[in-house]
Amino acid sequence: MSRRGSSLSADFPLSGVPVDLAGPMLPYLDAAAVEMVREIQSLVPEYARPPESRYGRRMHWAVEQSVRQFVDAIGRPDVDWETVTAIYRRIGAHEARQGRSLDGLQSAIRVSGQVACRRFIKDARRLGWSLDTLGKITESLFVYLERIASAAGQGYARAQGELAGERERFRCRLRDLLVMDPPASAEAVGELARSAGWPVPKTLAAVAVRPDPAQAVPVLPPAFLVDWHGPGPYLICPDPDGPGQDRLLAAITGARAAAIGPTVPLSRAALSLRWARQGLALVERGVLPGKKPLRCIDHLPSLVAAQSEELIDVALGSRLAPLMRLPPHRRDALARTLLTYMENRDNAVATSERLMVHEQTVRYRIRRLEETLGGVLLDPGRRIELLLLLHYLVRLDPGGRRPSPEEG
Repeated sequence: MSRRGSSLSADFPLSGVPVDLAGPMLPYLDAAAVEMVREIQSLVPEYARPPESRYGRRMHWAVEQSVRQFVDAIGRPDVDWETVTAIYRRIGAHEARQGRSLDGLQSAIRVSGQVACRRFIKDARRLGWSLDTLGKITESLFVYLERIASAAGQGYARAQGELAGERERFRCRLRDLLVMDPPASAEAVGELARSAGWPVPKTLAAVAVRPDPAQAVPVLPPAFLVDWHGPGPYLICPDPDGPGQDRLLAAITGARAAAIGPTVPLSRAALSLRWARQGLALVERGVLPGKKPLRCIDHLPSLVAAQSEELIDVALGSRLAPLMRLPPHRRDALARTLLTYMENRDNAVATSERLMVHEQTVRYRIRRLEETLGGVLLDPGRRIELLLLLHYLVRLDPGGRRPSPEEG
């Protein structure tokens, strides 16, 4: 006898009922099953299926097996309940795979119990059962219903666990597929998204995150795809420009440094991740702010300059050679002043307010720069080039990091 069968028999009063009570009930088993199925289909919407349908026939079979197993147990202490509990574990698993809750199945079991109680009362009158016998049969029915409901719950929980693991595997595959370069086809992404239960957004952004083993991995909304454990952790954020997304991303990443790549269609997710990682690298260098997730699109000059460091390094020595020969502290002050001055449309007053120095100091430094750099400042064709070089020198290459030729 199985362990499950032994567990049920131990507190099953039906085993103490005379075995000869079962015989008069056997001819009525099919009628009892038909009545139970009819009542279930009437009262439980989830099971309102035509009796002649495949689903209806399977339901009738399961109910009939349950009724027969109960009657066969009368007067028998050694019944093996594995057959019927296995049926209900499979039923519970089926409900989970269909995406339904157990509420409908539990209602169906209760309805079956109500029908059985009504029929037992009629049988007691018809067959002359004592109150003690009726009490034992009714009590056994409640134990029986509780156990098959428990078996259904076990099957449901196990299937849910399997489905969750399978869905998570699909989500990981989808995450990796999205950031492939060259990109996967829209059909492949759509098919995998359906298997993963992931609603396909119109746009997304990749979010590069600095690893931090000291922090617990946060629980994410199901719309996010994530790789926390790879060498370069990242998230896939759907509809990143939607309301509240900045706050949500800040809450998800916590104290970790993070950079949000540009918002792109699904086919360009690899591009978003590439720029997110570039942005995170600049945050980790201390070049860009990292107190909250950094939106790369708000720091285009720094990102573009960082991608051209070798070329800019050569251009600095060529275009701004007189400035680069100055000692670091003088070079930094002049470069910062000129960049701020150009960003403020050559307005000395606004520049002085930004730098918190006197207006005359700004004008003095600009005159020094005009003397040092000559015609470079006056050439409108080189203004964008000069802004890019100064941006790199001031924002990405802080004063003192690059030695002047005099110090080298």
